Amino acid sequence: MPEGVAAAEASAHRWRMQIPGFVKDNAPWLLAGAMLAFLSGFGQTYFISVFAGEIRADYGLSHGQWGGVYTLGTSLSALVMIWAGGLTDLFRARALGSAVLAMLALACIAMSFANAAWMLVGVIFFLRLLGQGMLSHIAVVSVSRWFVATRGKALMCAGLGYAVGEATLPLVFVSGLQVMGWRQLWLFAAAILILAIPLLRALLTHERTPQSMADSSSSLGMEGRHWTRVQGLKHWLFWFMVPALLGPAAFVTSFFFHQVHFANVKNMEHIQLVALFPVFTTVSVISMIVSGYLLDRWGTARLIPWCQLPIAAAFFVFGIAQSPVAVAVGLVLMGMTIGANTTLPNAFWAEFYGTRHMGAIKAMAAAVMVLGSALGPGLTGVLIDLKIGIETQYMCVTAFFLATSALMIIGVGRARPLLAA
Repeated sequence: MPEGVAAAEASAHRWRMQIPGFVKDNAPWLLAGAMLAFLSGFGQTYFISVFAGEIRADYGLSHGQWGGVYTLGTSLSALVMIWAGGLTDLFRARALGSAVLAMLALACIAMSFANAAWMLVGVIFFLRLLGQGMLSHIAVVSVSRWFVATRGKALMCAGLGYAVGEATLPLVFVSGLQVMGWRQLWLFAAAILILAIPLLRALLTHERTPQSMADSSSSLGMEGRHWTRVQGLKHWLFWFMVPALLGPAAFVTSFFFHQVHFANVKNMEHIQLVALFPVFTTVSVISMIVSGYLLDRWGTARLIPWCQLPIAAAFFVFGIAQSPVAVAVGLVLMGMTIGANTTLPNAFWAEFYGTRHMGAIKAMAAAVMVLGSALGPGLTGVLIDLKIGIETQYMCVTAFFLATSALMIIGVGRARPLLAA
């Protein structure tokens, strides 16, 4: 066996062997991060879209109208996220996370009792801001601050929460629709969130202090300094990354949001499509583990430019798929990118911009992603109403991801020498 291959295998083995001890030593913080990531699912599109058929039927909405409601509510949440995300620089995860969980539970209750279409805009606004926005943000910002040298492993462990949510919540709640009304299921979701609050507070009784970790010089960014939000926005690298931030948020969200329509186009039962989601989740977990290992070994600069190539191939496959097996292949490819996306972009902000103002800087990135998740379903829904098929749309999405990959290769390549500086 060549020396280089042997050394790489030995390094990978050591990394795997370190994980049990790492998890044991840091279990409260890792579990808290994973739990927040899991519970963010109640505001994620893959969960809300489970009820798309029932919501459109109850309120008499077309695909475009429902997508428009979703786009408006999510777009407003993206604007508020710019401010709200900065709260992670000021408050501990224990207090902020508890407050967000309580408010998200109220939003779930509001969804259950909403009786007019106009009310959906406000409900979607709070679900998206508090779930996809704040719970996800608190999870990754806190973990990125708490861990520096082992950031890859930590983000990987916390990211398992997303994977478990994606694998279980749609399947459980689609099955639940067979035995109870969709409004009752939203009350069930609220109960889960309320019960999680004391558990979060117990896990973070001895929480690490984010400010003390952020003030450390051990996690500086480009040019050996901590960047403020204003400085980050003025730097060209941020704008090279914006399309890459928008893409997965917009088009993966769109895929899950219009899953019922996609299943119909592919002549599949909805439950057949949902049953394939664990394939996506399994691959995303494997990809997340691999990217976490490679992140700790090589850093984000070498990895992030290439992470969206598999999802480009995924949407091409979705466009031409004629069977559940082909759809499963597309989900495998999409899972490769989404798994890597759990660790790489979150570590990117800490590595390139430092950790002191990470909450404020990543809030801008989170707002871009939330905006993308707003635009994707609305745009796709309007195009469906205009008789532009979802398969044709997915071919255009493939071209978009190829373009974002080219931008990252150029931008990150130019910025990488600034890390050494």
